[in-house]
Amino acid sequence: MAVSRVRVAAKAIPEPLPSDPPGEKGHLHAAGVVAAGVYAHGVRVADIPVEEAGDWSRKDDHVVWIGLFEPDSSLLKCVQQQFNLHPLAVEDATNAHQRPKLEQYGDALFVVARTAQLSEGRITFGETHIFVGRGYIVSVRHGASTSYTSVRQHWETCPTSLAKGEDFILYAILDFIVDNYMPVLEAIHDEVEEIEDKVLARPMAHADIERLYMLRRDLLRLRNAIAPLVDVCQRLTNGNVPQVRPTLAPMFRDVTDHVRTVQEKIDSLREVLAFAFEASLLVGQSQENAITKRLASWAAILAVPTAVAGIYGMNFENMPELKTHYGYFAVLAVIGASCAVLYWRFKRNGWL
Repeated sequence: MAVSRVRVAAKAIPEPLPSDPPGEKGHLHAAGVVAAGVYAHGVRVADIPVEEAGDWSRKDDHVVWIGLFEPDSSLLKCVQQQFNLHPLAVEDATNAHQRPKLEQYGDALFVVARTAQLSEGRITFGETHIFVGRGYIVSVRHGASTSYTSVRQHWETCPTSLAKGEDFILYAILDFIVDNYMPVLEAIHDEVEEIEDKVLARPMAHADIERLYMLRRDLLRLRNAIAPLVDVCQRLTNGNVPQVRPTLAPMFRDVTDHVRTVQEKIDSLREVLAFAFEASLLVGQSQENAITKRLASWAAILAVPTAVAGIYGMNFENMPELKTHYGYFAVLAVIGASCAVLYWRFKRNGWL
């Protein structure tokens, strides 16, 4: 069946932790816990403390979905004990300086994805670490990242899809991460178009060149951050990951296509910025050449009276032209005619 997709614009500042929804027991989430719920057949049946998550995940047809934001080591240790997570995976989730990857630790799957947001004109990056196992999925966010509360709320309205299990939730999170690259690129695209409009109007100022360079560098960093995600999605698609059912392969293949689309858009924007810089250089050189031609033309015109005046300014007595009755007027006429001819030729050739 067709799966609807949720698209939410990225935000520069992570959303505040939502208040604990009312439940039968009524508990307070620990600091760093955005949400912790249990789902049975796609329906949310309870909000639980992290300390009870392991018991719920071992119940048949139940899935525990926990969302964490920059948790401390004690909270991660508690999650590790509940689901018997591998220490190396927990260490990676604690340090939060990982490249996108997919690793298997026994019956658990560990996925790392990079997130991006636009903040004050610069691309800021974050990370999401996802633990997936039988009956549970845990997402750990660090840095610039939009809350996955909207993903949870969206799919809670589609119990049939959410009932597919923890691997479907993994797809929903990865799909949301990739979708949130687009608002960043769209904002940069709008700025790139403004830069293009300025290029042909005038040479770029130092501030414009600096901004262009920063955009190209940020786009390169974004491309390097998401490029490994293609390999991650392909591994989730090829059916060699036991935690992901083959029936979900088309969904992860769709995410792969979107990542490639993002890569192509990044490459396109970087090429446009490169062309804009080259065009600005050409415009600047063209204006410099025009100024040089004007100066050379006027220098050539002024060289005629200068040369004539220099010749007649020599202090020699035997200069027969000095005694010519109309010599002064004749020289002025020659100078004027020569300058007029030169001006006409330069004007005709577009130098003036």
